Amino acid sequence: MSSNFVYLASASPRRRELLTQIGIRHESHPVDLDETRRPGEAPRDYVTRLAEAKAETAWSRIAPGLRRPVVAADTAVVVDAEVLGKPSDREDALRMLALLSGRSHEVYTAVALCNDSGVTSRVNVSRVHFRPLRPGEAECYWASGEPQGKAGSYAVQGHAAVFIERLEGSYSGVMGLPLFETAELLGQP
Repeated sequence: MSSNFVYLASASPRRRELLTQIGIRHESHPVDLDETRRPGEAPRDYVTRLAEAKAETAWSRIAPGLRRPVVAADTAVVVDAEVLGKPSDREDALRMLALLSGRSHEVYTAVALCNDSGVTSRVNVSRVHFRPLRPGEAECYWASGEPQGKAGSYAVQGHAAVFIERLEGSYSGVMGLPLFETAELLGQP
């Protein structure tokens, strides 16, 4: 089903920018869900469950006569089998950045589409290689405000770009909305 208008179940300015980049008109309808990971839940299953739940929740809140496809996404940064979510505070962010320093990690981003046919989803997995962080860099980065609210305590499209030696996979997926998979779900050429 090709669509040039969707509801986005997110308040993320990055996700809005990415939809605009591929010519998808949208309106934001953020949802707030419990994002607690279930015991033993694999990262792929975790992001898929959350993306699908966000899409279905937003869909259910829209009056039937006004419904259009709903797109939702969820991202998790994974290192040593630990899922790094959004930092709870400064110390948590510094801990995460120390874990990422000088090594590679995976970024799982699921995108889900809910419409009259139900919900479907895709998952993108990318590998990001961080250079070793110099003393004081993580603290300065935290002070910038950018790590707050970001999975893994960093934004690939922001100041953290200088930490990234290379990225294997989808830049937009690491940002929070894999455009290839999103376009596939929307039936875009």
